[in-house]
Amino acid sequence: MAPPALAVRDLTVQRGSTTALEAVTAELPACCVTALVGPNGAGKSTLLDVLAGVLAPTSGCVERPRGLTVAYVPQHSAVSPDLPLTVADTLAMGRWRERGPWRRLRREDREIVAACADRLGLTPLLDRPLSAVSGGQRQRALVAQGLVARADVLLVDEPTAGVDAATQAVVLEVLAGEADRGAAVVHATHESAAVDCADRVLALVSGRADALRA
Repeated sequence: MAPPALAVRDLTVQRGSTTALEAVTAELPACCVTALVGPNGAGKSTLLDVLAGVLAPTSGCVERPRGLTVAYVPQHSAVSPDLPLTVADTLAMGRWRERGPWRRLRREDREIVAACADRLGLTPLLDRPLSAVSGGQRQRALVAQGLVARADVLLVDEPTAGVDAATQAVVLEVLAGEADRGAAVVHATHESAAVDCADRVLALVSGRADALRA
């Protein structure tokens, strides 16, 4: 087994009077796809938020090697039509960690964007407004944005939500490819196909880690 890219130790998150996560301990290795499963409200999205560093735990900790890079694709249900972003702009945002916001992309950046668009079948849509594409196409664009970052850890909330079976297969193949590249891929899912394709499965029930398939 690959060494852990991330690990959580006795992780607890309190949201008001609700315990979203309680004493969760788990290792999330590089070169693996880990699926987070459990019913709505089990704490999957909360765990992704903590791993991404956008939410501080109430107690416990996240262990990560120095210099580890993380790309996070939270779940999005809608995009404002007033947001002037094309699909290409959305993917290009994945290079901001390397280039900084709104800076001109280098040739290498453009090649990465083009390759990731091709992997997810987005090339014909690059010039279209993100708000004008279908929900499934938008989801593919957001997953592609995470790929474009070329991070050590890729976190994705419901990557196959709202897509057809063919697109689901493409997205899952792409996530497996990121693990083959050496990344630790962690995604929350309700889809049985996504669970079956994962290398490891971490089940959350009422905020606690219930089981792990390794």
